[in-house]
Amino acid sequence: MLEINPGLILWTIVTFIILLVVLRAVAWKPLLGALTAREEKIRTSLQRTEQAQQEAEKLLEENKHQLAQAEEQSQRAIKEGRETGERLKAEIIEKANASSRDMIEQAKEEIRREKDAALIELRGEVADLAIMAAEKVLDANLDAPKQRELVETAIREINKR
Repeated sequence: MLEINPGLILWTIVTFIILLVVLRAVAWKPLLGALTAREEKIRTSLQRTEQAQQEAEKLLEENKHQLAQAEEQSQRAIKEGRETGERLKAEIIEKANASSRDMIEQAKEEIRREKDAALIELRGEVADLAIMAAEKVLDANLDAPKQRELVETAIREINKR
């Protein structure tokens, strides 16, 4: 059945060693070189991926920071716009109030002047009527300056009472 053949063992070992030497020279080195190159390529790709991820995170942080700044600036601009609007509103209201006060004062002054003018005209008419009544009563004609002086004296005395 099983027999040990020393010659066969020796030739099998020699063939196996020759096969190992040939495989080492022909296949092993190129295989190891290809595996080493692939390993290096994968390592480089992983490093690039990590760098790209770090850069992406950095860009994301910068974008977040810029977005926060833009939000802050927009809020500041809105606040300044509201403050400016309120200030302009207050100025416009103050100008309108001042203008209305001026108009009221001008109207009061105009009314006073009109009143004074009406009173002067009324005094003149009253004086003329008094003179005409006195002429009728006296049936005599006094000179005009003397009549005017008498009437004005009478009016002053009436105003004093």
